[in-house]
Amino acid sequence: MARVSGCSVATVSRVLAGTRPVGAETARRVREAADALGYRPNQAARALRGRSTGTVGLVLPQITNPFYPALVRALTHALHADGRAVLLADCDDDPAAEAEHIADLLSRQVDALLVIPAHEDRSRDAVAAAAARVPLVLMDRGCGPGIADSVAVDNTAGTALVLDHLAATGRRRVCFLGAKGTASAAAERRAAYAAGAGALDPKAPDRVFLGDFSVAWGRAAVDEAWTARPDALVCANDLIAIGALQRLQQLGAAVPDEVAVTGFDDIPMAALSAPGVTTVRQPVAELAAEAARLLDARLSGASDGPQRAIRLAPELVVRESSAVAGPPEGTAGPTASQEVSASRAR
Repeated sequence: MARVSGCSVATVSRVLAGTRPVGAETARRVREAADALGYRPNQAARALRGRSTGTVGLVLPQITNPFYPALVRALTHALHADGRAVLLADCDDDPAAEAEHIADLLSRQVDALLVIPAHEDRSRDAVAAAAARVPLVLMDRGCGPGIADSVAVDNTAGTALVLDHLAATGRRRVCFLGAKGTASAAAERRAAYAAGAGALDPKAPDRVFLGDFSVAWGRAAVDEAWTARPDALVCANDLIAIGALQRLQQLGAAVPDEVAVTGFDDIPMAALSAPGVTTVRQPVAELAAEAARLLDARLSGASDGPQRAIRLAPELVVRESSAVAGPPEGTAGPTASQEVSASRAR
């Protein structure tokens, strides 16, 4: 490669390793020579020399949740841009399996970890122990203060956007269809509903029905909530909302004229369902970019201070499941999508 590029062996080594600055023209010649010769760096050898494997472990609660594949894709692209590969582990919502996967990834000498905790309380010990060994960023969910850097959507702001929208469209008898447990996303959305729904109806904060983040629960939850004759169902995620729509259609309830339905996350199925689901869109690309940035700062030693907690602004996407005929002047029509941004909080 030195002969092809016309550079010394030492210069070629510096360009490929990125250890010392080299002139732009020299670097270009070396990289062109590497491409022409089909050169690929030996990551194992680099790891032995630099005590770095160039890998990041990613631990998910359940890959079958449609929100996570898009996040994995964005994370993979963001980390690849930094020259890092991803090792993925799915714990199937089991904190014990999660702890085993974290231990396995650490045994493989990953440089850092990204974790979406399965449980706010039961995940804490394994996550805290791992954070003491390698840089670690919590995503989407937390597991208590002071554990590690974290990045997530502002669930409180997202829920407030939904409640404001329902109030503006004249809904009052709202119900919340959420998930049990202490996962921070579920708890934050539930708490935000309880705090804000009273402005629509003093009895609304008590109309809470809890199961899990699934289509099946969305269907079952409608049967539990239907005796309250709600005019709006605030669902803690899109899977619950889609299940609720299915059951409402079976019951012959008119959506949105008789009852509105909203979700959270904006998974692809939310736009494809009939009617389309009004939902809170999570900024997936920004979540991934912020997580990669936090990891890079810790790995490079540029950030050795206290943990950072970043909360990103959501957007409200209004679709047919909550739109009303004859909207107020200046708003989108009943079949148009509207996006409303909340302020970004950090």
